[in-house]
Amino acid sequence: MSDGSTAGESAQFDRTAGGQRWGGGARPDRGKARSLKPLLGLLPYVKRQKTVAGAAIFFLVIAAALNLAITWPARYLGNLDFNHVDAAAVNRGFIAIIVIALALGVFSASRFYFFSRFGERLAADLRGDVYARLMSLSPTYFSKLRTGEAVSRLTADITLLETFFGSTFSMAVRSTVTSLGALILMFVASWQLSLLLFILAPILILPLMSIGRRVRKLSVQAQDRIAAAAAEATETLDAIDLVQAYGMEKQREHRFRDAVEASFRAALARINARALLTGFIIALMFGGVTGIVWLGALGVMSGQMTAGAFIQFVLLAIFGVGGFATVAEVFGDAMRASGAAERAIEILEQTPDIAAPENPRPMPAIVSGDLRLDNLSFSYPGADGPSLRSVSIHARPGELVALVGPSGAGKSTVFRMLLRFFDPDEGAVLLDGMDAREVDPAEWRARFSYVPQEAPIFSGDAYDNVRFGRQDASEEEAREALRKSEAWQFLEPRGGLAAEVGSKGRSISGGERQRIAIARALVRGAPVMLLDEATSALDANNERLVQKALEQASEGRTTLVIAHRLATVRRASRIVVMDEGRVMEEGDHESLVRAGGLYAKLAELQFTSA
Repeated sequence: MSDGSTAGESAQFDRTAGGQRWGGGARPDRGKARSLKPLLGLLPYVKRQKTVAGAAIFFLVIAAALNLAITWPARYLGNLDFNHVDAAAVNRGFIAIIVIALALGVFSASRFYFFSRFGERLAADLRGDVYARLMSLSPTYFSKLRTGEAVSRLTADITLLETFFGSTFSMAVRSTVTSLGALILMFVASWQLSLLLFILAPILILPLMSIGRRVRKLSVQAQDRIAAAAAEATETLDAIDLVQAYGMEKQREHRFRDAVEASFRAALARINARALLTGFIIALMFGGVTGIVWLGALGVMSGQMTAGAFIQFVLLAIFGVGGFATVAEVFGDAMRASGAAERAIEILEQTPDIAAPENPRPMPAIVSGDLRLDNLSFSYPGADGPSLRSVSIHARPGELVALVGPSGAGKSTVFRMLLRFFDPDEGAVLLDGMDAREVDPAEWRARFSYVPQEAPIFSGDAYDNVRFGRQDASEEEAREALRKSEAWQFLEPRGGLAAEVGSKGRSISGGERQRIAIARALVRGAPVMLLDEATSALDANNERLVQKALEQASEGRTTLVIAHRLATVRRASRIVVMDEGRVMEEGDHESLVRAGGLYAKLAELQFTSA
């Protein structure tokens, strides 16, 4: 098993970023009022689709213009004296309406296609970029962001943006264009009635803005509660074996139901506010249109306007007020989209703690594996004290170096420094004389194979899991690696490389998962191999076989092993004994036992109890 520092280090991570862990969207500033400004952060994704966006806007404007154009044949028909006009004149008016309607259908369908395509493409690009940024961030960030929260941002939030830009935004823009066009034409039809409408507009708009702010705040809260429920479910399902083993199904179910109920209450509050907003809009729309029709009817009776102009004005008023009502109603959706955009952009704006230097030094094609930790000191962000204190370890090419010591000694931290998940506060990590900070992290890590204590296995077959170590590994190379790790003997009867391992490897045993992970490290062929108690999940017989395979595999490469069971490292070239972040002793098994120090005490406890 590992040195036990993982749990302690995770606790240290949790004290970063203001001294508290946050997940499920529970950020300190979530309650603040939010504007539409975060949507501007998506402009780079809009620019990627300038042609599609331009086509969408073009068809939208034409469709809006055609929508308004219907009012002209309506005005023409309204001015006809049906008692003294021939059928041809009437037919011309209705044929004009039909032609405009057909054109409107074509352009509306085109608008729908291009806006929907635009929304889908934007969501796909954004989702890919957010995922890529998540892959570049350090373990410190993921100690603050729960897995379920990250998944919620990738799925629910970006799906909300997809819906907004694919349809809701189209409705808002179409309604805005229609309303502005209608207002202009209303001035042409009757400037007196239009002026009256403009005077009354602020009285109608101010209450809508007040309710809209309430909807905006409640929408953000509802999104956060949904993310919290997703995070709760993800954590429980990831540890379903433990949950069932301890009989915690009901307790975890209650926790999830509480999260779901909190989400429901937040959504219900949003729905109530949206219902109030919708009712207010409908009342204003019908009340406003009725008032305008009333005044227009009086104008026709007094001879101030013709019947046709009156009909056109009424239709324009319906279009104008209806468009305004639609814009006001989708304002809540726009605020939800703004919240989703902020949550996605928040990830995109994260700067990786570990990044390539501006001018990285190229790694040589062939690396001997001369590994050196030179006077290394390191403290986790927010930790009470250093996890490594002036640690110096030199592993020569081809050596097998074991790190041993009590839990919390800093052994896993050494591995994190070697893989450059963190940079040291003092000192340096050197491979063939090259400082890790001067090299691109991806190029540096390509020189390492790593087998953690509980190695993840991905859904799919054995071949895919082995090739995770090196994508271009051939089938024969994968088989050879599986044979060396003693995994082929249980995979061959199940289909060999095509054997399905199940979701997270749950269809195979823990020892079998570990052996596939060892094969993954072997096929990588890196000059340095890191083994974090790689045989901990194996029984005595398989441990002996895999230990022999690892000894063979370590030939020609530098190997560092974290071990609690000292029997597995007795043949190591050197054993480094650590405690409280320091190197306490160093030597082979016999010399350390004779020295009578910490290693001797650990050996006495283990071998005597055995």
